[in-house]
Amino acid sequence: MTSNFLFGTVGSPLSTPKKPGGTPGGILRLRELKLDALELAWVQSVRVGDETCAVIKSTAVEAKLALSVHAPYYINLNAQTQELWQASRDRLLAAARAGYKAGATDIIFHPGSYMKADPVAVNQIAVRRLAEVAAQLKAEGVNVILRPETMGKSAMLGTLEETIAWSRAIEGVLPCIDFAHLHARPGDGSFNSYQEFSAALKLVKDGLGTRGLKSLHIHLSGIDYGPKGEKKHLPLKEADLKYKELFRALIELKAGGRILCESPLMEEDALVMQKAYRRLAAKKVEG
Repeated sequence: MTSNFLFGTVGSPLSTPKKPGGTPGGILRLRELKLDALELAWVQSVRVGDETCAVIKSTAVEAKLALSVHAPYYINLNAQTQELWQASRDRLLAAARAGYKAGATDIIFHPGSYMKADPVAVNQIAVRRLAEVAAQLKAEGVNVILRPETMGKSAMLGTLEETIAWSRAIEGVLPCIDFAHLHARPGDGSFNSYQEFSAALKLVKDGLGTRGLKSLHIHLSGIDYGPKGEKKHLPLKEADLKYKELFRALIELKAGGRILCESPLMEEDALVMQKAYRRLAAKKVEG
């Protein structure tokens, strides 16, 4: 059956063989597993040449696999000095430029920290800086979507509302919604029901229209959390995230896009998610 969502992993599967290995090997392994998407985990730095990018792109095209990039962690839209912001900006631009050459359509990044400042003031800085990066990429003809990720700690920039507001304000920006992070962020076990997931998706639809809802980029895993939010990602079966309730909400609202697994069990849990989603979608059609 056809699905509204492509399922895949953030980073090459754990079962990727040593030969050909690397990202091309990961792409081929995902195709063997009948998964459809890969997020290149360039989370430490972007060290990939044009030749490698060309191989990644041609392998993905041949395998009919959708690509995105997770940019380096060390990006902060609220960097406290111009020098620090310049370094963050350069990392995000490097990920976008190389990702585009490799055939990626979406560039995911962590938006940074409030640094104990007023969130309203921080958002004004964030939107200005993100608009600057988006304008630079557009001027260069680097045709990608920048996707600030919703974050799992209350000290971090990246509520769902913030990412929607930035997307409304800036052309070429849409959220990356990490539902595990949103569950962990309050620290009290909330945001874990069909009603809460549906309300979040309706916020997306109200803010970004049907297009926003049909082109979702979702991160998903189990998650461990405490009063201050996220601690670490967990396998689905070791966590309390009610991901099937999320799938019900996605199906009910006719949402679509990509769901990338960040579980330590990576492809194993990606396949669990894919199977659960398809079963629920088939049941909806029958019903």
